[in-house]
Amino acid sequence: MTDPRPQPDTRDAYPRFVPLTTRWMDNDVYGHLNNVVYYSLFDTAVNSLLIEAGALDIHGGAVIGLVVETHCNFFESLAFPQRIEAGVRVARQGRSSVRYEIGLFAEGAPACAARGHFVHVYVDSASRRPVAELPAAYLRALQALTR
Repeated sequence: MTDPRPQPDTRDAYPRFVPLTTRWMDNDVYGHLNNVVYYSLFDTAVNSLLIEAGALDIHGGAVIGLVVETHCNFFESLAFPQRIEAGVRVARQGRSSVRYEIGLFAEGAPACAARGHFVHVYVDSASRRPVAELPAAYLRALQALTR
């Protein structure tokens, strides 16, 4: 019988990595990163890659991504001060939505300490209505994150 509990991913599950650092304020009273910090790290990793690829313009872009679903599994604690490497992949891409999956690894660790996902629905920044199709810059950026 197989174990039904989620298991941590290894580094080979992710095509791209983003280096991140923890901050003093990230720790909670239990001495590890507070659970909300993991979601912030997920968002930072994905948006950093989209900005780097020239897809996301946070100040004047016509298209923005709205988060409509999130999830996280925790396997090991992370804490300040610690360097983290966020592995990022695209698991599913629709006409106007993308499911990003992110693994947070302690620097150099073979398996992720946490793994999560979120779904962005890409919308027109003015009307907040879903776009008919993702712009070419997004498609190029997403291709680099797809296995």
